[in-house]
Amino acid sequence: MGAGKTTVGKILAERLKLTFIDLDEVIEKELNLTIQEIFSRYGEDFFRDAETKAVRSIADKDRHVVAAGGGVVLRKENWQVMKANGFTVYLRAPAEVLWSRVKNNTSRPLLQVENPFERLCELFSQRIPQYEKADLIVDTENVSPEYLALEIAEKMKNF
Repeated sequence: MGAGKTTVGKILAERLKLTFIDLDEVIEKELNLTIQEIFSRYGEDFFRDAETKAVRSIADKDRHVVAAGGGVVLRKENWQVMKANGFTVYLRAPAEVLWSRVKNNTSRPLLQVENPFERLCELFSQRIPQYEKADLIVDTENVSPEYLALEIAEKMKNF
C-alpha cells in the first residue's frame, strides 16, 4: 500500500503498449461496490475471495500489466497463478516511506484502526517474505515512477 503500483503500472503499460488492469477496479466493477464498502459490509475474507476470483479471471487474458493489491500475496493460490502467468515485481520501500504516502488517505480499510502506522508495519512484515519471491525487486524510494517503469521494462526484456 503506497508503493506506487497503480502509478508505475499505468506508465509501464503505456511504455509496453499493453492494457493496464487495476485488480481493485476489477473487483469493484464485478461487485458494484467500492473496496471500502466491500470491507465494511462483508469483511476482509469476502474481499480476499473476490480478489482470488479476479486474479483467476485476468490470468486468461492476453498480455497486460496488473496492479494487484498488497494483500493478494496472502493466498498461495493467487501467488501461484501470478507466477505461472506473468512477471512479478515488488515495488519496495521502507514502511516509513509508505506511511508518508498513505497517512492522509482515509479510503484504505485496513488502516482504519486506532494506530494505523503500527497496523501498516504489521501488514508489511507479514507480507515481505512473499513480496521477496517476486521475479524483480525495485526500490521506489527517491526515484520517479517514470524511472521505475523504464527499469522494469528493461529487466523484463531478459525474462
